[in-house]
Amino acid sequence: MTSTPTARAHDHLWMHFTRMGSYGHADVPVIERGEGAYIFDDHGKRYLDGLSGLFTVQVGHGRRQLAEAAAKQAEKLAFFPIWSYAHPTAIELADRLAAAAPGDLDKVFFSSGGGEAVETAWKVAKQYYKLVGKPGKYKVISREIAYHGTTAGALSITGVPPFKQAFEPLVPGTFRVPNTNFYRAPEHLAGDEKAFGLYAANRIEEAILAEGPDTVAAVFLEPVQNAGGCFPPPPGYFQRVREICDRYDVLLVSDEVICAYGRLGTMFGAQKFDYVPDIITTAKGLTSGYSPLGATLISDRIFAPFAAADVSFAHGYTFGGHPVSCAVALANLDLMESEDLFGNVLRHENDFRRTLEKLEDLPIVGNVRGDGYFYGIELVKDKITKETFTPAESERILRGFLSHALFDAGLYCRADDRGDPVVQLAPPLISDQAIFDEMEQILRGVLSEAWTLL
Repeated sequence: MTSTPTARAHDHLWMHFTRMGSYGHADVPVIERGEGAYIFDDHGKRYLDGLSGLFTVQVGHGRRQLAEAAAKQAEKLAFFPIWSYAHPTAIELADRLAAAAPGDLDKVFFSSGGGEAVETAWKVAKQYYKLVGKPGKYKVISREIAYHGTTAGALSITGVPPFKQAFEPLVPGTFRVPNTNFYRAPEHLAGDEKAFGLYAANRIEEAILAEGPDTVAAVFLEPVQNAGGCFPPPPGYFQRVREICDRYDVLLVSDEVICAYGRLGTMFGAQKFDYVPDIITTAKGLTSGYSPLGATLISDRIFAPFAAADVSFAHGYTFGGHPVSCAVALANLDLMESEDLFGNVLRHENDFRRTLEKLEDLPIVGNVRGDGYFYGIELVKDKITKETFTPAESERILRGFLSHALFDAGLYCRADDRGDPVVQLAPPLISDQAIFDEMEQILRGVLSEAWTLL
């Protein structure tokens, strides 16, 4: 047997979303520990965690309070399911989330993670309409390039064709509308964000009418769309979407697996952009990644028909609402509150944006966009025409150079081309100007080198 962790990672570990063959003659990075906004590999080298693990580690690494909360709960009650039973930490966390949610989103259904939270939301929508006498309403509308998870239902809602092709046929009844990438807006709308937002929202109404309002159950939208590189909503976008959903009796699902729990400086992304959805899906930052947990928040109106004595929602997960995970979530929310981490994001989000915008003097940087501590940098070949990379150039520059070069330079982030080529950044909520400056300096050096390769 091979000896080092790096070498042994080849033997049995099947890594997620990874071209396993690419490590045939290369070392697998092994991350051994974390501290604050930094991670360390098994050789002791330090890296800035510019992605919060995976948009997850809100409070930073190495927080003893969360480890102690997990240990304390595990000693008392390590596991019990919430299938017809309850336990104190699930009750307390559900109370806390319901109190913090917008509108009447007062029911909380726990899962193990984000994809399961999305799966739950679609199933709730389908059964809800059957219970209220509209069984034909089952279809879902989502946006182009949007990612919503890998379970069969969540992957069907996902708008990234390459992720789906290997697993088709998937669940039928999902349809795509344009996203809110203002940088790539139609020429007649360039320069007018409000008009573009209205245009994008109205495409949802068109899709509902094209499919038939009596067949559409829900619209799934992220407050800031992740895949494609952090597309924020134009002014008035969600208000118009809410009007459309109300007009045609379609549920508005706010997929906040990334955007909730302070990523945008608010508890929920819907609060940042002033709209009230019917369902919110969450995970990631709920525990800062210290233990797996997802939560789907459902409005009282949608829950009402499920409250009948003879009705059951035949859906659940063994580890949904896990006692230890719920205890960690409660401690995590306490930590965010005591250190005012949401306030930290709101105070420094403009500094983060301005620091990243310094990179716009580089010829390869076309656009910097996002919100809170969640940003994307779109890369181009020509800033004037906005010409993007060819597939071969994306392969060579993003996968062949940028991902490795950024990591080697001490920055863990994401170089992605699910839409146009982007670098994504989402530092822990504890981050300040010193972190932003370090990030900008590493990006500047590596992106400058990437331009020479074009």
